Amino acid sequence: MNETTMEISKLIPIIAPIFVIQLILMVIALIQCFKAEETRGPKVVWVLVIIFVNLLGPIAFFLFGRRIKA
Repeated sequence: MNETTMEISKLIPIIAPIFVIQLILMVIALIQCFKAEETRGPKVVWVLVIIFVNLLGPIAFFLFGRRIKA
């Protein structure tokens, strides 16, 4: 086993939970975006942000994209 393989095997337990959290947030944000009647800005842009801006895209949608009816 070479050094690179050992380093990667040590990183997997750290990276895997972040990947799972990112995937869950992305799926939930996409569902909320499609269900929302109105968003702040075009839905197509929010879908692209959610998908391509990794972990921060879904968080940005939850903070700034949704319109909450009072």
